[in-house]
Amino acid sequence: QVQLVESGGGLVQAGGSLRLSCAASGDTFSSYGLGWFRQAPGKERVFVASIIRSGGHSTIYADSVKGRFTISRDNAKNTMYLQMNSLKPEDTAVYFCAARPSFLDDYRYWGQGTQVTVSS
Repeated sequence: QVQLVESGGGLVQAGGSLRLSCAASGDTFSSYGLGWFRQAPGKERVFVASIIRSGGHSTIYADSVKGRFTISRDNAKNTMYLQMNSLKPEDTAVYFCAARPSFLDDYRYWGQGTQVTVSS
């Protein structure tokens, strides 16, 4: 098992930046694929970005964030990041990090979420 804790959310003006962190504990961090999801008020949780397990750093992004957000991981620190630039009001949501044993699995472990609010 792995436990995940997000941090770094907050209030920012449109056009600004934030960096979210996802700290992991428990099982071997580097053996998990990781992802970021978000849930806006009244909407379903949706995919934002993902990064594969150690041994490669292949990434995938939702079209809505491509070119503005960057996902990365530091296996030595058991931490994943989401650098968010050029933020828009529509990026306002609770952001969750998640982990899965491989890309063939569903995301099995989730953090509690961190609120990101972008004002216009």
